[in-house]
Amino acid sequence: MRRRERRQSHVNHERWLVSYADFITLLFAFFVVLYASSKADQKKQQQVAQAIDSAFHALALFPDATRNRVDLKNVSAISREQGSPANIVMSEDALRPAQVKEDLASIQKQLEKMLSSQIADHTVSIQMGKDGLVISLREAGFFNSGSATPHPGTTPVLRAIAGVLGKTTYDIRVEGHTDNVPIHNEEFDSNWELSSARATRIARIFVDTRNIPPERLSAAGYAEYHPVATNDTTAGRAENRRVDLVIMPQTRVNLAAPDGDASKAAWRKITD
Repeated sequence: MRRRERRQSHVNHERWLVSYADFITLLFAFFVVLYASSKADQKKQQQVAQAIDSAFHALALFPDATRNRVDLKNVSAISREQGSPANIVMSEDALRPAQVKEDLASIQKQLEKMLSSQIADHTVSIQMGKDGLVISLREAGFFNSGSATPHPGTTPVLRAIAGVLGKTTYDIRVEGHTDNVPIHNEEFDSNWELSSARATRIARIFVDTRNIPPERLSAAGYAEYHPVATNDTTAGRAENRRVDLVIMPQTRVNLAAPDGDASKAAWRKITD
């Protein structure tokens, strides 16, 4: 019998080139996609930004009064000059700080006239703060110690305040504050809980009046960490136990600064 000759199979040492070629092709396609994304149509981006801006105004999320429309092309150009990504177009209405101050000053005069007796009794104070107009409701005039339920007799006052603020276009942040004396009763274990509950209760009363849209309201509890007076005296602790109603524009402006600085702050808010 003849021995079958064994055929030696030929080993191809260049098969790795096929995988390498596939890898190079995929890598090339990946960079092409990245390049195409970086060259997106700026005009289409502006159209998208304008559409979003129009939708927000249609939903009444931004008040039409006291605002100037910012040209999207100018904002885009300024963003590029300041180092912001060139392919991001931001759109927001700029508040005029002088107009905001004028509006809030008018609201302050109206509230001071309406709440003159409460101001004289030192249960209410009204002043301009860095975020907006601040209406402070002192605990002594609105709450029992350690309670988040307002006195029944204060309901007409709260409804009157809501009636005035409901006619404006500004947001309202309801802030609960306490002194630094620890609290622990059947209802609350800490000043955090007490301050938050008081802020939420006042916000709920405002919503129930149907004068202020809920989307314009927010509530926060700050406990003893934002005092307006010293906690070393009885009088100072009494001032710190309060609920503040902060009337503020949607676009933050530094109302305590001169008009020039406030304008710059407002513009930085838009371009940041």
